Amino acid sequence: MKKWKLSGALALAASGLLGMASATASECEELVLGSAISLTGKYATNGVHAKNGYEFAIKKIDENGGVMIDGQCYNFRVIYYDDESKGDRGATLAERLISQDKVQYMLGPYSSGLTKAIAPVTERYKIPMVEAEGASRSLFNKGYKYLFAVLSTSEQYLASAVTLAGEMAEKSGKSASDVRVAIAVENDPFSLDIRAGVMEDAQKLGMEVVIDERLPRDLSDMSAILTKVKLIKPDLLVVSGHSKGAATAVRQIDEQNVKVPMIAVTHCEAADVTGNFGDAANDILCSTQWAETLSYEDPIFGSAANYEKEFKAAYPEYTDKKVPYQTAQASAAVYVFKDAFERAGTLDKDAVRDAIAKTDLMTFYGAIKFSEAGNNIAKPMVLRQIQDGAYNVVAPSAFASHALNWPRQ
Repeated sequence: MKKWKLSGALALAASGLLGMASATASECEELVLGSAISLTGKYATNGVHAKNGYEFAIKKIDENGGVMIDGQCYNFRVIYYDDESKGDRGATLAERLISQDKVQYMLGPYSSGLTKAIAPVTERYKIPMVEAEGASRSLFNKGYKYLFAVLSTSEQYLASAVTLAGEMAEKSGKSASDVRVAIAVENDPFSLDIRAGVMEDAQKLGMEVVIDERLPRDLSDMSAILTKVKLIKPDLLVVSGHSKGAATAVRQIDEQNVKVPMIAVTHCEAADVTGNFGDAANDILCSTQWAETLSYEDPIFGSAANYEKEFKAAYPEYTDKKVPYQTAQASAAVYVFKDAFERAGTLDKDAVRDAIAKTDLMTFYGAIKFSEAGNNIAKPMVLRQIQDGAYNVVAPSAFASHALNWPRQ
């Protein structure tokens, strides 16, 4: 299938007359990627964020000359199927994309659980998959050769909150080992990895984990856990339950008037906790893979701040809220494919796989370089605190734009 792309230039003559330069046309072929993504079900919010990130990147790459492979221009197109947030359906759809639609390159689904379901399929067919939404470290101990992830692995998400709690304890004249930690996570691979990272870091600092709970299956009520938090009074509460869990946590912490000096939660932006709960979200710490204030940039998207600006212009529904990192990292995954295709100089999927493995790329999202296991080893996680409705980077200190509000009132 052929696609024509027209570009024009306006030139202002010295006399002040406006003239139109002649249009040029370049012929680009389609380069098809596939993705089973959650457009319905419990992961739908973030699934849509990811799909929007894919589509925005495709548009930007198209506007910047497409993908040049051995002198031929290509434009990406993605075949999407809704996995309904179900792993078995995701695996079936991956088979369909490969066997029926003849897709040779895959973008990942949303969540670690769905990525775990699809990865054995892409691996069996030797289909390169660049994924942006599956952070579980257990994805990268299976020996997969065709799976690559642009995001930091999940054990890093809230570990920095443990370090930060220890720092604040020492500033107040106590020891890091005096910090008492409460953990409440969803029973899924991503959140269980977050728990493992928090447990490991707490143990290193000699902290006591006084609450270690699983969120209820439907993620809609954690009042029993919060009652226990009020009784035991930990110094740090960490919560991981994707978008629905984040919304439940912020809402019920406010409703039950839970007072904990430091609270750290995943998926704040995706759940739009500031828009939905206003002042109740203030001083919550939110882990993020990316922030628009970071000093990352590349030739396609420009700076991190420019990415946010242009994405909001393309998708006005995000105008009054932060662009979720799930969206930014989805765009980065598409960019990795562009870079790999151009370096490979061919559509041969094994050559493209090898080029992906050798990626060493700076992007608006951060540095991307893959370990032999396929995870990104070049980009740190960031903690932002909601301060008067704004998300401000407070940790690690090297990236901090604002001081931490502590203790949380």
